[in-house]
Amino acid sequence: MSDGGARAIPRSILYTPALSLARVVKAWSYDADVHLMDLEDSVPPQDRATARMVCRTALEKSPAPERVAVRVNPLGTLDAVHDLAMLADSPVRPGYLVMTMVRSATEVTLLRETLASAGAHPEIYVTLETPEAVARVDAVAEAADGIVLGSADLAATLGIEITWAGMLAARQAMVLACARYGAACIDTANFRLAKPDVLADELTLVRELGFQGKATVHPSELNTINKALRPDPENLRQARRVTDAVRDAAGAIAVLDGDMVGPPFARLARTTVEQGDAWTARFGGGTRAGRGAEGSTA
Repeated sequence: MSDGGARAIPRSILYTPALSLARVVKAWSYDADVHLMDLEDSVPPQDRATARMVCRTALEKSPAPERVAVRVNPLGTLDAVHDLAMLADSPVRPGYLVMTMVRSATEVTLLRETLASAGAHPEIYVTLETPEAVARVDAVAEAADGIVLGSADLAATLGIEITWAGMLAARQAMVLACARYGAACIDTANFRLAKPDVLADELTLVRELGFQGKATVHPSELNTINKALRPDPENLRQARRVTDAVRDAAGAIAVLDGDMVGPPFARLARTTVEQGDAWTARFGGGTRAGRGAEGSTA
């Protein structure tokens, strides 16, 4: 659901179960672009009412709720009704809402309209984790603000292990759909935490595909993710040089360092600069979702 401008895309999203306020607030001290409070899979059904209370209290304590996300339960469940009622009633709203088990773009539109009726307008991200959503990924990308690959549920439905080959078709479909509609493209969390080389290899591969960010369930991975996916100052500097050369050429073929700069390279440089500037404006100031609140207690 792009508005035509460069979208500020989070490069790292840290998932934390909304099981205790102290745990959520501690997570805010870690350097993630977006801090997500989970009300879904990581919360046992019998604890979800308490988790909603933790979520609301945390939102009220956060000095940067625009950088907080909440993952709600699937539409069509009573838990989702309670999740949305809590968010609608909360005096502080998160900047992001993450949907689960989506099967069609209609669900995204319904959720957006439901929240808007309560005066809430978060960015809506969809977890791509059902075969139906993969088949309709273009429509989902058009309706949503971003997509996060949900490898665990998708692999379980397919009856396969979470491997690069097993998830490749879904990843490629995501990248193409997100590029068409300007949606953020966020890779799945790595679940093999004891093997850091797996994360490093995966980051290299998803960057080559065109992914812009990555989710994680453990703060120890944030430094590696941020280093790999946040805008690189040297790349930005070179991209600015290219855009300046193209501008100075005034419609003629630009030449930079003895090399011709054709339209595709100029477009890539312009996109790099626009996305880098958008990220810096929203996430690059060093403000974390809970800075100043680390001392809060449950």
